[in-house]
Amino acid sequence: MTKRREILEKKKANDELIKAASSEKSHLVYFQPFCHYNRNGLSVFLESGSGDKLSSSVKQYIQNLLKVNMEVVFGPEWSTEEKVKCRDMVSSEARYIFVHEAPNATVDKSPLVGFVHFRFTLEEEIPVLYVYEIQLESHVQGKGLGKFLMQLIELIARKSCMGAVVLTVQKANAVAINFYRSKLRYTISSISPSRVDPLMGLEKSYEILCKAFDHEAKAILEGSG
Repeated sequence: MTKRREILEKKKANDELIKAASSEKSHLVYFQPFCHYNRNGLSVFLESGSGDKLSSSVKQYIQNLLKVNMEVVFGPEWSTEEKVKCRDMVSSEARYIFVHEAPNATVDKSPLVGFVHFRFTLEEEIPVLYVYEIQLESHVQGKGLGKFLMQLIELIARKSCMGAVVLTVQKANAVAINFYRSKLRYTISSISPSRVDPLMGLEKSYEILCKAFDHEAKAILEGSG
């Protein structure tokens, strides 16, 4: 009976962590130095958003950028995947970091140049921050911005007491896999199809990667002791 109570109490605590993290209006308020990025000839600023409060123009922007960046990677699967992504992006659970180009002498507007879509959820009963998308326009890529955004995501995950950051990446996206595994030290998760069942994994077009922050999350999501 004690063991059962422990399990239930832990589940309740994890559910409360997810709820608290999801109800936060803006996670950026805790990381003001990260709200601007001025490096490598690039000047941008960040703002928070949520899926159920997107304007029609922002929805259109997200759809367009996803198509430009991901259609080739998904290949024939794209038409199905696009519908899923369009549904996911407006969920009330979807949290965003929007990347705006900073105004300058020639431009007084601050157009969007990318976004991160993430959620707080449970994986194997571990509270995690799950990165659904990190998409940047081509002219702001290769300037360290992606790494900067992922470091910010990891800070948000730790601040929210999540056990890990988890994300899905297409096997065909070799650049992304190299970015996460070599530059950011993410590992192929024990919940990724290729590790759950190597034969079945061969049929899947994606891997699940993670970076765990505590012993329990490492043991369960990375499969390391």
